[in-house]
Amino acid sequence: MQLNNTTQYAIRILSYIANKHDKQLYSAKELAEILSIPYKFLTKIMTELVKADFILSIRGREGGYKLSRPASEISIMDVLNQFNEFVEQKQCLLGIGMCDNNNKCGLHDQWVKPKKMIKDMFENTTLENLDGNGYKI
Repeated sequence: MQLNNTTQYAIRILSYIANKHDKQLYSAKELAEILSIPYKFLTKIMTELVKADFILSIRGREGGYKLSRPASEISIMDVLNQFNEFVEQKQCLLGIGMCDNNNKCGLHDQWVKPKKMIKDMFENTTLENLDGNGYKI
């Protein structure tokens, strides 16, 4: 399983801002350079993050971006939901259309438990949990 680029970048951006305590505000240019995200793509994502109330945008010469609330209050599932990623994915793991209890593929029953564990992980992991030495962003 892999998240789409937009969601990956959004989580990386939020995690970086949440866990760098040396500075309050970050410019889009600075974030693009530090995180190796194309500038135009980053600005589109930032617009979405501001609309979703994950990020505050402060205008002006000394402006920039910062979290709108504590990192402990933003779960990875919140971000996934904003970008319509994974939530209650019913797409067949084998690529055979939709897969549910009435229309099962060969792996459906085995996939139910791991899928729930992944969902629980996303719901119980906050931006604060992503802080740590040695983690790459």
